[in-house]
Amino acid sequence: MNLCDLCSGYPEKNFETDAVLLAQGEKSGRLLVLIEGAVAIMCDGTEVAVADSPGAVFGELSLLLDKPHMASVVARRATRVHVIDNGADFLRSSPEVIFQVARVLAARLHMLSTYLGDLKQQFADKGEDHFVMVDAIIASMTQHQQATAPRLGSDRDSGVAR
Repeated sequence: MNLCDLCSGYPEKNFETDAVLLAQGEKSGRLLVLIEGAVAIMCDGTEVAVADSPGAVFGELSLLLDKPHMASVVARRATRVHVIDNGADFLRSSPEVIFQVARVLAARLHMLSTYLGDLKQQFADKGEDHFVMVDAIIASMTQHQQATAPRLGSDRDSGVAR
């Protein structure tokens, strides 16, 4: 059973191209599951990913961490999603629901870890000091076992936790 199957009784909503499904910085309490279409994940106005696979889930990090959405989700073409208004209750509703969401999160973490590892290998002999941070990122991701996210920063961080 996949996440779309688990959402079959929940309301569906259609979004036109460029509609904002979730807004960065807001705390909606909603979980969205893609039925069809494509969405862009936008962080501070920069597109960081596009999702077009049925069953893709959005809003789960905000719910699990009890924080505002860390990115906006914007329709790239006509898009239909399941809208679960009380996403936290939905996540608690069954072990199968949380298992499917955990699989999505594990896949994302795997892709990110693989990418960071590839970067480390590609630039290991270049003597680039700024790629030394890849070690710290990988270590932080793999060793952090608490339910709350660590405070991350960057050169562009204004001091506000994301």
